[in-house]
Amino acid sequence: MIEKLVNTLFGCRHAHYSFPVSVRRATRRPQAAALTGTYVVCLDCGKEFAYDWQEMKVITSPEEHRAHLAELAKHAA
Repeated sequence: MIEKLVNTLFGCRHAHYSFPVSVRRATRRPQAAALTGTYVVCLDCGKEFAYDWQEMKVITSPEEHRAHLAELAKHAA
């Protein structure tokens, strides 16, 4: 009950994630998987986040998202 109150006041800390899920090409792709094809879900609130298998980390902020896109573009060129 206290955790629910704290989440209501301050938002979720996203401390607990699911195991990374890779999406097949033929299935519906969640927005979080659009960048890397892999995503994780916060087990507390259900929000989806992009996941980078090479770095083995969750991409949470838009700045990280842009930086990751720039890195991918450099490696692809």
